[in-house]
Amino acid sequence: MKKTFPLTLEGKNRDRVVEAVKNDIRKYLARERRKPLPAGVDFWDFDCKFGATADSATVTHMAALTELINSVVAADGAQVYVELLAKPGVRVLKPPLDSDDESPA
Repeated sequence: MKKTFPLTLEGKNRDRVVEAVKNDIRKYLARERRKPLPAGVDFWDFDCKFGATADSATVTHMAALTELINSVVAADGAQVYVELLAKPGVRVLKPPLDSDDESPA
């Protein structure tokens, strides 16, 4: 999804428009996660960019999207650009702790 969302629509309450933007993002993520996984893949991961425009978008973590949208709304921004691209993800196991590391000093 590469989309510029307007935050102000004539005849609509700004808070409702912002909630609709967040809902569209959540629906997209849910729809992408429902797709069948390719062989050898554990989950769908997402590359995420966010900004006021497509040119000013920077790479960010997906979990920070809601906070970033709220910060643009607080600054009276007119629009936000969100880019979410699904990619296959593979879980990496953490190495087990050594018994020496667990004992208190």
